[in-house]
Amino acid sequence: MGDIESALAASRTAADQLIANASSSGRAWDAPCAPGKWSPSQIVEHVTRSYEASVNVAAGQPSAFPNMPALVHPLLRIVFRRILRRGVFPKGRTTKAMNPAAGVATSAEGRTRTVAAGRAPINTPMFGAVAVEDFVRFMELHTRHHGRQIA
Repeated sequence: MGDIESALAASRTAADQLIANASSSGRAWDAPCAPGKWSPSQIVEHVTRSYEASVNVAAGQPSAFPNMPALVHPLLRIVFRRILRRGVFPKGRTTKAMNPAAGVATSAEGRTRTVAAGRAPINTPMFGAVAVEDFVRFMELHTRHHGRQIA
């Protein structure tokens, strides 16, 4: 994987694009994109919660990510690496902690809530120990995945 500065820049670009897509989607900020789907506000909130959980993981604090048993880490790392290699997220559902009932009131507040990941190696509760660059790339892909849902 590339260096951390490139990964962080790509992640920031993805977050900026997500906010731009949400802000200019032509729909109401809080109107669902389709029946049974999230609104642009909820999508931004979901991605922001993921960033916040990532920062907590990097800081050694409790996070909203599910704490998977170490026994399944190798299997989940296969999925993690496949996502990084292919550059796309599979369809699926999120965990309850990452499922927002609502988001912030405006896209400006959504931009303010997005955060960057830290530089320390990350021992994730879902995948076990992974390189910070890889985790940042994973979060970038996660952000782009949801950005496409709005665009």
